[in-house]
Amino acid sequence: MPTMPTGPTGPTGPSYRRRLVVMDVDSTFITGEQIDLIAAHAGTGDLVAAITERAMRGELDFARSLTERVATLAGLPVSVLDEVRAQVRTAPGALELVRELLARGWPVALVSGGFHEIVDPIAARAGITLVRANRLEADGGVLTGRVSGPIVDRAAKARHLREFAAAEGIDLADTVAVGDGANDLDMIAAAGLGVAFAAKPVVAAQADVALPGPRLDAVLALLDAN
Repeated sequence: MPTMPTGPTGPTGPSYRRRLVVMDVDSTFITGEQIDLIAAHAGTGDLVAAITERAMRGELDFARSLTERVATLAGLPVSVLDEVRAQVRTAPGALELVRELLARGWPVALVSGGFHEIVDPIAARAGITLVRANRLEADGGVLTGRVSGPIVDRAAKARHLREFAAAEGIDLADTVAVGDGANDLDMIAAAGLGVAFAAKPVVAAQADVALPGPRLDAVLALLDAN
């Protein structure tokens, strides 16, 4: 893990320009897609994974595709989410990246087209307090097949980035957005530095920088160079 250098400009090393780093979750901060993992328990995994892939390539409207995919989860017991949480793995270098960013005093946010039920525990373990995601509706201990509240789509992700920056007093020029799919394009465009990470071609082509992966903490070297 990169460490903060020591030096004459401060007690813990040089003073860094304060930045806000906003990251996508599925296939960026974690290695898989939440909806695909949940759908596997519903027996609709192949169908949902195919829709997910098309949505991430930008071939389908994200909000509509999410609604269709979540509909296949109707009747699943909420307890299944415990099993899914146990399956989720953070991307290589993800926790190392967050530790360094927080050590610098930089706010870190996760914005996800996935679900609070999965993302919140991941964020809490990493020390991340800024989180936006969708929420699965449940009734009587089972999923209804609907999303509760507004859907976090590509426009919402960019809006949340701006909201976080304003709340933290950080200029948009000092914001960084990291993502892999078409749902991340608006926040990548809005940020001062847009990073495509192990991304779909449409995203890599539109980002300021494309990183091939697999380690997410490769973002650190990029930030220090910009």
